[in-house]
Amino acid sequence: MTEFEFVKSTYSGGDAGQQCVEVARNIPGTVAVRDSKDPDGRILRLAAGAWGEFAAYAGRR
Repeated sequence: MTEFEFVKSTYSGGDAGQQCVEVARNIPGTVAVRDSKDPDGRILRLAAGAWGEFAAYAGRR
């Protein structure tokens, strides 16, 4: 199985104590999200369509 290739959000700051997320979009049909402060922690896996809906909703906030 291919590993997720996580990228830190451009909205995340450089300070280690800040709330940051990383997103991986390299697996077709799946978007993975994790806490950048806990790279060995849990990974939230979403269908690409669900991620798109979430991103559209979050962008309106």
